[in-house]
Amino acid sequence: MSRLRLIIGLGNPGAEYLGTRHNAGFWFVDALALAAGESFSHNAKLHGHACRVDVDGQPVWLLKPDTFMNKSGIAVVSALRYYKIEPHECLVVHDDLDLEPGVARLKADGGHGGQNGLRDIIAHLGHGRFHRLRIGIGHPGDRDRVTPWVLGRPAARDEEAMLDAIARASHQLPLLVNGKYGEAMKRLHTNGASQDTSGA
Repeated sequence: MSRLRLIIGLGNPGAEYLGTRHNAGFWFVDALALAAGESFSHNAKLHGHACRVDVDGQPVWLLKPDTFMNKSGIAVVSALRYYKIEPHECLVVHDDLDLEPGVARLKADGGHGGQNGLRDIIAHLGHGRFHRLRIGIGHPGDRDRVTPWVLGRPAARDEEAMLDAIARASHQLPLLVNGKYGEAMKRLHTNGASQDTSGA
């Protein structure tokens, strides 16, 4: 399989959204950049902030869209064109209501599952043939509470669990950059499987 060349973390720009559940994708790429000693810089052509890190000796671009979540497709398509990367060579990292905090799941292809960032990316690409990393944020239990839930900050215990899931997922990146998606999925999914509430 093709190796991973681009990781896109989904979230909402702006200080008021820092630390919110919906910004779990930003959490992930921020952690990667920090660990690599790199920092993001704005690129107007990408409609986002980007930086490059090395994973297992191979270059990988990180992107945080400057567009809001429901317009994520603009930045994603721009980055794919700019870097000359195919959709199946990128990983989109996003929050997921169907997974409990502490759970991370890799997925290839599929629909948007109600996630507005994925919905817009699929609309722009015309398909869903890209890799995803789902970071569990839990569900408030009531559909009417979903919006304030995703735009709110997790409790300390949930935040710690989310960060732990992000750390475990990041450990699989050497496999992903070498195209070993199946092995990365197997290793990641052996942790916390009982907390998956989606049946996926």
